[in-house]
Amino acid sequence: MTNVTIFGTGNMGSAIAGVLAAGGASVDHLGSAETGTITGDVVVLAVPYPALATIVEQYADQLAGKVVVDITNPLDFSTFDALTVPAGSSAAAELQAKLPNSHVLKAFNTNFAATLAAKQVGDVATTVLIAGDDADAKAALQQLVTAGGLEAVDAGSLKRAHELEAIGFLQLTLAASEKISWTAGFALVK
Repeated sequence: MTNVTIFGTGNMGSAIAGVLAAGGASVDHLGSAETGTITGDVVVLAVPYPALATIVEQYADQLAGKVVVDITNPLDFSTFDALTVPAGSSAAAELQAKLPNSHVLKAFNTNFAATLAAKQVGDVATTVLIAGDDADAKAALQQLVTAGGLEAVDAGSLKRAHELEAIGFLQLTLAASEKISWTAGFALVK
């Protein structure tokens, strides 16, 4: 059984926990503001982008050797008009630079909590796109996601996190401007 620690107890953290638990993983939560011990081999950061700095500061030693899943979208929430990372970079790439002994993956940022919980986007199975540089870490997350009833696709190296964050940015801005609902989203048809 895979042990997973999820930072964040909001909609996304709860939805991801439901998927992973449905697939047989043991899941525990840590609130982004609390201190504790990371028990999971896989750690999901289901927090707003600005919270990553605090988590890295407090838990870098505990995150060493772990698969760290960044779900954030580094969106400027004051304007909903730009990403806050440098052009060509990503929150996940910045996180990997700060956690060189961890296996950082980008995943779940192109999904809304409702589509994770429902396991569908419209009539299509919800697909989680996964980017990262460690093939074993990606395969492990892919297995957890598919065991939980969703589709999972290896989107390539961690460089692809840049494009995944752009998709997440677009989806968030469409929902915030009420052009799509928070139960909608992009679907991958195979």
